[in-house]
Amino acid sequence: MTRVTLLAGGVGGAKMAEGLAALPDVTLTVIGNIADDDEFHGLWVSPDIDTLTYSLAGLIDRSQGWGVADEGHRALEVLFRLGQDCWMSLGDRDFGLHIWRTMRRGRGDRPSLIAQDAARALGVGPRIVLPTDDRVQTRVRADAGWLSFQEYFVREKCAPEIRELRFDGIDSARPTPEALAAITGADLLVLAPSNPLVSIAPILGINGITEAFRAAKAPKLAVSPFIAGKVVKGPADRMMAALGMRADALGVAERYAGLIDLLVIDAQDADLRDPITALGMRAECRPILMRDQADKQRLAGELLELAQVTA
Repeated sequence: MTRVTLLAGGVGGAKMAEGLAALPDVTLTVIGNIADDDEFHGLWVSPDIDTLTYSLAGLIDRSQGWGVADEGHRALEVLFRLGQDCWMSLGDRDFGLHIWRTMRRGRGDRPSLIAQDAARALGVGPRIVLPTDDRVQTRVRADAGWLSFQEYFVREKCAPEIRELRFDGIDSARPTPEALAAITGADLLVLAPSNPLVSIAPILGINGITEAFRAAKAPKLAVSPFIAGKVVKGPADRMMAALGMRADALGVAERYAGLIDLLVIDAQDADLRDPITALGMRAECRPILMRDQADKQRLAGELLELAQVTA
């Protein structure tokens, strides 16, 4: 069995996790992003961890890429009638998980244990690991001031021009032993095709995570979230451009230079292979668009093949 550790956030990360989880000879651990977490209606919500959990449990709403399939919103309707601000869409069954998580956190249970118990109860096979049990939250500065990530992403629909990013709490956050063990014990380390700025950076920014990643002897691969200068889903292209970075596969390579051995890019970005290689990593072209489970599993299998060459 090949022990694969995937660092992931968002829909692209969940799709990559599904592909790797489907391979028969892989033991998968996913270190998920927790910097999108926030409180709504008195409940602690973990959007990226829940997307991973629902995806790997086969419960995800495929049409939107998040939330539970065949979901109702009666609880949200009541909250709206009671005068609550309901721009964050939370389904009825989704509320059940948030209530349970908040109850557990209120008792003082470790967030890592809560996430593992939720995954187990919903039938998830791979391990879902948190990078830290401490609170780390993404903040976005626009012209009107600072916003939480969910305010920017959901309420404002990514419309404001980004001027600055920060991760509140990251300087004092401690890595979980599970995350460090998953990195040091891996046979293959993969950075998912997730937003490098707000999905991967908050994981690598936890004290000790990047150091452990660099020191690990396993091959280190990343999959670009860009195809021909556009992201499949999410605001990574607009965010990177607004912050003065290249918004393409080469921009991703620049972010990960010195950290990975190989970047998997789409065939439409073949012209970027040489400048990516000049940064000190290999670049390999593969079809990276994951439209269905067959695409996810094919790409995951190709990552394992590339890892053997890299090793």
